[in-house]
Parts: sequence; structure tokens; C-alpha cells
Amino acid sequence: MAKPSPILITGAGGDVGSMSKTIINMLIEAKKPVRAFVRKDDERAQALRQLGVEVFVGDLLNIADVAAALKGCRRVYFSMSLNPYYTDATILMAAAARAQGDLEVFVNISEFEQSYMNFARMTAHREARREWLGGLVTDWSPQQRAHWSSEQALNWSGLPVVHVRATMFIENPILAWFPLKQLMGAGELHLPFGNKKIAPIAAYDVAEVCAKILADPTGHVSKTYELTGPVAKDMKGFAEDYAATLGKPVSYVPQDLEAWIDAYINGALAARIPHTAEHLGIITRLAASGRYEGVTGELEQLLGRAPKDFRWALERSPRVRAARGDA
Repeated sequence: MAKPSPILITGAGGDVGSMSKTIINMLIEAKKPVRAFVRKDDERAQALRQLGVEVFVGDLLNIADVAAALKGCRRVYFSMSLNPYYTDATILMAAAARAQGDLEVFVNISEFEQSYMNFARMTAHREARREWLGGLVTDWSPQQRAHWSSEQALNWSGLPVVHVRATMFIENPILAWFPLKQLMGAGELHLPFGNKKIAPIAAYDVAEVCAKILADPTGHVSKTYELTGPVAKDMKGFAEDYAATLGKPVSYVPQDLEAWIDAYINGALAARIPHTAEHLGIITRLAASGRYEGVTGELEQLLGRAPKDFRWALERSPRVRAARGDA
């Protein structure tokens, strides 16, 4: 019997490595061979080897590396951290996959905003875009446009693509990192969302969907899945979740939108990683416009269970545990 080909997982050693690592763990548990495409041969790569993962060290923006990493693989999970060259990396992977010619599935992790970014809305008059986007933002971020271009290119490629569009992650720094100082100090949740609601999704859930498709692509090729959390909550609801997790009273204190973006996002990231800062700023404005209130129910259909909730993810957050003083 021929040895099964490995499943190629990208993003396992970068900023998106946590979800890629979860996918790898799930595939290993299902006894599927895995090859991880990593940027650096460091302790993270060594940890993967210890799991029995084949590790390929290379650059997603080098077509020779991409083709070598893909060789012998028939299933691909494509992910890359926020990057100005995201579309380039996607197209290089697609080109290598087309040249190889025997792919069974190409799982593309995408963004929930792609559900809204149709051609008519993207090319509408500026004021029409502003009205539709809630009056707080006119254009998408460069990263969101890169995902849009990437989806178009993958659709044109003729590859057996599955788009997995995830809404705002519970682990997004907007919800999970930036508020911690005030939460642990004054017991206040400082966010600029007024009475708008968000239905964030746990990275674990998205990873399980992707692992399921990679383990058995039957019935999934050419599909697009739009994944959200179980329920849309306002910020008072999130404050209650933080209070239950931290074991202390937490109240929601609404913030001015632009002042919050300047203080938390631009102040921390703009000088160092401007591409990421711009993307998070746009996401914040979209959330304040109510663009993440939708609940699709697609994850239940795919996995036969409800999505994990915010409290489940908070209990497992290393940052929250550290802030709480857990041993």
C-alpha cells in the first residue's frame, strides 16, 4: 500500500502559528501525516518535529521554496500572518499547486469581511460606501483587499479550493489583549463599540473546521464557509464574561472611537508594524459600525456542535491567566 502523502500546513511558525499548530495537533491525533512550512528553524520548529511533523524551512515569497515544500503533498492549508505581500504569497502557492497538478484540496483561511466585499460595493461611490459601512469607515484595509484579491485569484486558478471565512477571533488583540490593563486595574472594559454587538469565534473552532476538511475533503471543494461565534453580544455581555473569568467586578466604559484607536493600536503598533495597525484600526471601525453582529450557524452544521463561547476561550488564554496570576 502506498504511503499517504503529507498535508502541507503553512503559517505554523509565524504570528498565526497558534491556529496552524492546533490544526497540526488535530491532524496528528487523526493519524494524518503532516508537513509544516515554517519561516525559521527555531524552537517552534523543533517542537513540531517532536510531534512527528515533517518540517520544511523556507520563504512563502520564494517560488522555489514553495514548490519544494508542496512536492508530494495533495492537500494544503494556506495561512500567512498579516503581510503587505499576502496576495503574492497566495498566488505563488497557487502557481506551484497548478504546476504540480494533483491537488485534492486547497483550504484558504480568509476573512468574514469577504462576505461583504462584493464588486458592486467595492466600486460604489465613496459616500455610498461610507453609508453602507456605517459612516465610520470608507475603505477596506490593505490586508482585507489582499484577501479579496487572493480569493479572486484562487477562484480563477481552477484548483480545488475551499474558502473558510472567519469573523473576528476571540483572540484578536482588540478583545483579548488591549483591554487587560484596565480590566486588572480599575475593573473596567475600555472599548469603543457603544451598544453594538459582536459574535467572535474561537480560533480552536476554525482550526477544527479546517482540520476536518483537510482530513476528508469530500463534499467541501468549491464551498465557502462563513464562521461566527454562537451569539452576538454587546460590550456589557463581554464585561460579564470577563468578570466571571477574572473573579472580580467588571464594568463596560465606552470609549471615543478614534481616541481608542490612537491610544491602543497606533500607539502600540503603528511605528513598528503599520500594516497590522491599519488593519486593526479598520476592524475596530467596522465593529463600531455593527459589521460583526451576524451569526451564521454554519459551524454547527459542519461540526455537529455549537461554537465555543467567549468564556471558554478566556479561560484558556495565556494572557488572561498571567493577568489573573495563575501558577
